[in-house]
Amino acid sequence: MVERHGVNLHQYTDDCQLYLSTPVSGAVSVLSTCLNDVNAWLSRSRLRLNASKTHVMWLGSSQLLDKIDICVVPVISACVTVSDTVRDLGVILDGRLTMADHVTAVCRSCYYQLRQLRSVARSLSLEAVKTVVHAFISSRLDYCNSLLTGVNDGLLRRLQSVQNSNMIRYLVYDT
Repeated sequence: MVERHGVNLHQYTDDCQLYLSTPVSGAVSVLSTCLNDVNAWLSRSRLRLNASKTHVMWLGSSQLLDKIDICVVPVISACVTVSDTVRDLGVILDGRLTMADHVTAVCRSCYYQLRQLRSVARSLSLEAVKTVVHAFISSRLDYCNSLLTGVNDGLLRRLQSVQNSNMIRYLVYDT
């Protein structure tokens, strides 16, 4: 259904992403028409498109994104504000695909978990501490790390600093 609008569709369980490569001037009308057709199709099955969970994001170079002044896209009977970042399957994407927001979120989450683990580490065996560190820290660092190919060295150093953290040394080696 969306293909007839020239839109690509990617689905994963109950999430759908629509991708459209076109000049911005035509993108809004194509996207609105496509989403109205999707909503009509869903309505026939007694389902509905939830506009409050709908996100629109422009992807492109900094120079291209600076030229775009469209901040609101009509979706069904609502208007969706264009987002600077979106979360897709746990990965935070920005319009330039720099991955900076994702790295920031991963580092923040890891350091939070490390602070929480520090308070209970003395009550656990060394093997249990290692298991918990791997479960809560390593899994976050490893999740979708193939998307980080080609990111700048500063972002990789931030992730490496979590892995080399004194808190991990303290939790794993000093318990």
